[in-house]
Amino acid sequence: METNYAESSDSNDFQKYWSVFRRRWLLATGVFTLVFSSVAAFTFLQQPSYEAVGKILLKRKDSVASLTGLGGESRGELQTLGQTKDPIDTEMEVVASAPLAQKTIEALDLRDKNGKRLTVEDFLKKLTVKSVRGADILKISYEDNNSVRSAAVVNFLMKSYLENNLYVNRAEAVSARKYIEAQLPTTENTVRRAEVALRKFKETNKVVDLKEEAPSAVKVIAELENQSAAAQAELDDAAARSNAVRSRLGMNSKDAMTLGSISQSPAVQRALEELQKVQGEIALQSARYSEESPAIVSLRRKEEALKTLLKGRVKNVLGKGKLEVGDNLQVGDLRIKMTEDLVKSEVTRLGLASRVAALSSRQSAYKQRVSDLPRLEQGERELSRDLEVSQATYEQLLKKLQEIQVTENQNIGNARILEAAIVPEKPVSPKIPLNLVAGALLGGLFTLGTIFILEARDKSIKTVEEAKKLLGYSVLAQIPVSEYKALPENSEEGSLPSGVKIPASIASPPSPAGGAYRMLQANLRFVHSKKGKKIKTVVISSSVPKEGKSTVAANLAAAIAQVGRRALLIDADMHRPRQHEIWSILNRIGLSEVIMGQATTDGAIQQVLPFLDVLTAGTQPPSPLALIDSEAMSSFLEQMSEIYDFIILDTPPLVFEADATVLGKMCDGLLLVVRPGVVDSISSAMAKELIEQSGQNVLGQVVNGVIIENEPYSYYQQAGSYYKASTRS
Repeated sequence: METNYAESSDSNDFQKYWSVFRRRWLLATGVFTLVFSSVAAFTFLQQPSYEAVGKILLKRKDSVASLTGLGGESRGELQTLGQTKDPIDTEMEVVASAPLAQKTIEALDLRDKNGKRLTVEDFLKKLTVKSVRGADILKISYEDNNSVRSAAVVNFLMKSYLENNLYVNRAEAVSARKYIEAQLPTTENTVRRAEVALRKFKETNKVVDLKEEAPSAVKVIAELENQSAAAQAELDDAAARSNAVRSRLGMNSKDAMTLGSISQSPAVQRALEELQKVQGEIALQSARYSEESPAIVSLRRKEEALKTLLKGRVKNVLGKGKLEVGDNLQVGDLRIKMTEDLVKSEVTRLGLASRVAALSSRQSAYKQRVSDLPRLEQGERELSRDLEVSQATYEQLLKKLQEIQVTENQNIGNARILEAAIVPEKPVSPKIPLNLVAGALLGGLFTLGTIFILEARDKSIKTVEEAKKLLGYSVLAQIPVSEYKALPENSEEGSLPSGVKIPASIASPPSPAGGAYRMLQANLRFVHSKKGKKIKTVVISSSVPKEGKSTVAANLAAAIAQVGRRALLIDADMHRPRQHEIWSILNRIGLSEVIMGQATTDGAIQQVLPFLDVLTAGTQPPSPLALIDSEAMSSFLEQMSEIYDFIILDTPPLVFEADATVLGKMCDGLLLVVRPGVVDSISSAMAKELIEQSGQNVLGQVVNGVIIENEPYSYYQQAGSYYKASTRS
């Protein structure tokens, strides 16, 4: 089931598109023909163009960056600044550069159609440069109306590119050499400065070998600690001995040393002995004489002279030392021995103290040196590293300078001509088959676009299906396009005078339009009003003018009369009456005169066919709506419904006048005429809204003027052959 539905949907879509094309076939044919013929004319009038092709092979070489040491180890490759860029793209841009293009133009004297020198922009439009995928090859092509010239342009351009490539390579080598030569003195000075800085650092910090100095210093510090401990022990022993001797002598070390010095001086001892003798005599004489005696006075003077002499000699021995003459400057042998021991022990103590201080100072110095070793090692490493970098840079520059000097003298490039351009024999354009196919496709696209735009802008209802979907009313009949036939003279067709156009519903031979009207009158017999009774009075209207409501009303009335039912056709369109024209009858007296009481029905109603009477609109009143919306009109309709089997009222369009809605409330129902291609969706929607607002009993819709070719689903596709067959039979 799903497959059948899908196939049906596809078929419906195709039919829909086909119907659109059939509606617009004339315009579509014109657009397609115009586009296709324009493309064809352009193709055949276009001057043939020839394309010459040449190829250049890009060879791998050491780049200048590698020569100068700035390119790392990536040698033997075409280099670019960007990691994601292809160096071949750069070479393509060089080939298509303005300088090479201008050089080619001037050398070959290239000119345009007007004889003017070809511009670079025009030249580049004809030039194509692209790379061969998967290979280091450039493909260069040039298109020109002259085949010989196209080949000459390609060959000259490739030659110019190779010359430029060689020049650039040499220029880069020269530039690199000059750069390195300029850098060598600076680099050499940097090496020298680094050597001087390292030498001064070692001299200032007394550095020989820091790696060996650290363990050696630790060992020395340990030995100094041992020696310092031993010296400290000896110092403590010497201090103990000195303290013991001082305690026994009762003097300090200074006095002992002073006393020892005096006791060792003969002059002091002689003066001391003389003084002691005089002092003894004074003591003996003082027992005999008084102090004022000449002997005592003489001895006192002699004592003072000896004391003065003794002080002078002691001063000479001690220097700035002071000693009273009365002091005991004579000591015994034991005291002298103890004094000597005290002096020796004190000398020993002082020597040991000095040694301990010296050992401690050396130990502190070594510890400070050890603590400074990390800083010194860091400084030495930094200076050594600077020196190594400077030396390496200098050596590398010297090596590169030699390489560049060799490269500079070589006459080579990184490209060569792989395939020279030959004179093309066949033109590449115009491509007639391709252009014609493109013209057909372009014409089709323009045609479809034109149809699409027109369909999008065309808001009119085009098919029966669109009318059904938009309005939602039942379709009681589909009236195909038809024409009235003029009744020939001396015709016996009914009671119509000669020259009257016969409605399709009664024309002979039968036609699809006549059958549609007969089907409409039959369908109305099965439609009931809101009150449940059969339909007798019907208002026929449309949304806008020119939808054929008057024609439908006339044909419906004729079809009803043809089956033997009495029908009255009333032209209630007092704005633009049409029924008197359709039936070729007079309109002097009509509906307006009957409603106003100026005429009787017998004098106004005219018979046009057996069982069919027509009441024309009559004289147009000042206010047709006021006349329609009156008790007289309502009474008139009730009176006529008693006489006739069916009454049809032809009314004005719904969108422009309110007559139809007013009459629709007086009658059994309203029949809406819709004509595809005339009424648009907006007007139809407005008419439907008016109908719903006024509460009309819509019997259905009649689709008038149906073009059978535009209706893919219409049964009229087979109706024509049916009526032709019936005519022959």
